[in-house]
Amino acid sequence: MHTLVGCFSGKAQELADNQILDWPGKPGTKVPDHSIYQVLEREYMTQEEYPELLNDLTGFMLHKYIPRMYPNLKALSHINFLPVNMLFTSYAIPCLCDQEILETYRLLSEIAAEDAKANAAFARYNQEVTDFGVPGMCTGMSEAPYDILGDYFRGTMGLFEDLTDEDMQEYMEQACNMFADQQIQALQYYKYVDFPVRQVFFPLHKGVDGFMNAEQYERLYWKPLKKIIMALIDMNVTPFIFCEGSYKSRLEQLTDVPKGKVIYLFENVDMKEAKRIFEGKACIMGNLPISMLTYAKKEDVVTATRKLLDDCMPGGGYIFSFGGEVDDALPENVDAVFETIEKYGKY
Repeated sequence: MHTLVGCFSGKAQELADNQILDWPGKPGTKVPDHSIYQVLEREYMTQEEYPELLNDLTGFMLHKYIPRMYPNLKALSHINFLPVNMLFTSYAIPCLCDQEILETYRLLSEIAAEDAKANAAFARYNQEVTDFGVPGMCTGMSEAPYDILGDYFRGTMGLFEDLTDEDMQEYMEQACNMFADQQIQALQYYKYVDFPVRQVFFPLHKGVDGFMNAEQYERLYWKPLKKIIMALIDMNVTPFIFCEGSYKSRLEQLTDVPKGKVIYLFENVDMKEAKRIFEGKACIMGNLPISMLTYAKKEDVVTATRKLLDDCMPGGGYIFSFGGEVDDALPENVDAVFETIEKYGKY
């Protein structure tokens, strides 16, 4: 199975002056042509702005967030929402139709056209791969609410600062629950669309060992994430959870899901121990290090692949996988992996 490709148009991001991403081909970039995009993690919301985010999300996004994240769209901050009884009066017209906003509407139309081109190209590619007989691994994507707060608003260092203050943790919990509800609402299309694959991919970024204690993980990370997981399961959708980084101390918490309803992909855990913990509870994947494909000798790749099969294959409930996306890799090492699977990966 393959993960359906869905990325973004560099041209569209350039038009908006995206501040959180750097990518190959961007003017002035240091990202090599062969590399994937890079995230420029910054603090796009201050501690003092939590109440504004929670009490007026739309207003915050328009007046604070968009100008910081997309400077070329900053004129949208001029838009104000008025009481319903004023919408058909002259009071509503200036904030929607001043010249700077009209120019931004034109720019948004241009951005949409560029994104449409990129989406069409990605759709063609995904169809070609599917036509080869390799079905898609997922048909949707979501995020842990804590990661949304960190990735797009506070940044990792900002989250660390917030975790040291009990009052801030109250705000964090409220924000994570708000983002969970938003994600559930955004995924409602699974109730109405008959997909051949009903799986939603979650890349977990900021819940790794050492980033917070077990109590904080349960309260701020796992419970809001589990809320989304349970909503998907209720819609007959399988959550496909990629636990990035070291997740050795989180395994027992991750078993708190209905049996046979979740897939976990691990980058860095003891897979023999993960097999023991999740057996009969959830399907696991991982975690051949992608660095081995670039730097290891072929015989070491074969040994590591064989060990994963021996540790995880008995009894089922395991899908072989790398510990991350394959980027630079020696072809002979990739071949060695699949040859080993073909030879030893059968009952």
